[in-house]
Amino acid sequence: MKKLELKFQNEEDKTVTITLDEPVEPADPALINAAMDAILTANCFYSSGGDLVAKKEARIIERNVVDIQL
Repeated sequence: MKKLELKFQNEEDKTVTITLDEPVEPADPALINAAMDAILTANCFYSSGGDLVAKKEARIIERNVVDIQL
């Protein structure tokens, strides 16, 4: 399963991660950047360390799970 992680810096200079399941691929950096800007402008998320104040990074994470038969 793949996930899109949007990482922001909060007022206490700590990292806050917003994770979205099943991102559209290929990822469009311009759209992701615009979405992150919109999140910051709308100030719609709050963390225990205060408001989100800056973008840090965005990345797609893929996790593979293999069941082991016991």
